[in-house]
Amino acid sequence: MSGPVLPPIPASLKGIQHYLKIATEHDQRDPVVSYWCRLYALQTGLKLSSKSSEETNFLMKLMDWLEVTKKSLHDNEAITNNVAAQAHLENWALKLFLYADKSDRASNFGKNVIQSFYTAGLLYDVITTFGDLTEEAAQNRKYAKWKAAYIHNCLKNGETPVAGPIGEEEDSGSQSVSDTGISSPPPNTDAFGFPSVPSSSNSNISPPKPLNIPSENENFIPVEPNPYNPAPTPTNPNNGQQSFQNFNNLKTVGGVTLSVEQMTKAQKLIKWAGSALNYDDVPTTVLNLQKALHLLTTGQEMP
Repeated sequence: MSGPVLPPIPASLKGIQHYLKIATEHDQRDPVVSYWCRLYALQTGLKLSSKSSEETNFLMKLMDWLEVTKKSLHDNEAITNNVAAQAHLENWALKLFLYADKSDRASNFGKNVIQSFYTAGLLYDVITTFGDLTEEAAQNRKYAKWKAAYIHNCLKNGETPVAGPIGEEEDSGSQSVSDTGISSPPPNTDAFGFPSVPSSSNSNISPPKPLNIPSENENFIPVEPNPYNPAPTPTNPNNGQQSFQNFNNLKTVGGVTLSVEQMTKAQKLIKWAGSALNYDDVPTTVLNLQKALHLLTTGQEMP
């Protein structure tokens, strides 16, 4: 898939350039990620815009590309269905996060790890298109953004980063980043476009709590994801919720009544399992299916 031909981004919209950069990097790798990153950039740009002719022209070009792309990819459920799209993005953000976290804890530092943390953090921003993040996802986002800036700052200054979560006795120092290949940030942000991150002595960054158990696939590299091609799902993004409206009295095999929220959670687990399977991540697929089965048969979430 080819990206849009856009005019120079107006200075007032520089805050969306990082999402556009990720979209460009995924044009040939994953059109779903590319599409939703640009949609999030458009939505954010509309909020930032003062409606100048320069801003309007830029955003209209971006909007035109989104409309054409959605029509051309109408048979891709992760483009047309919000539930499938959310599952796809959550799975990829988690893959990047787990890869970066595993490498970081093994003291394997480098630009690939920085970029993986950085991209995961921004993808969690994009996922808010579908609603508020879960507690785990919100923590992953905060940690990923902080860790990306911290590792880069250490390498830039010739220091060895501390692997994994950093205790309060460590000093992460200034978070200014200038030579990562990422465009200069707006004022009052670091070069990743994030609000300036305080040093660890002034903040309590707890260890990340991934949404799923890390895969044991040692060969995972956070590039060239397989195209997402899930089984057909309803094209109406609200169908998933509507289909549960008449299940308030649904009972499990054990006679436990399931709530709408529990049914929704089970649906998401099954979606995540399907998404993980498309990435050949069998352990995560099995885990999510086990969680869904346990919830549907007992009415309780797996510990």
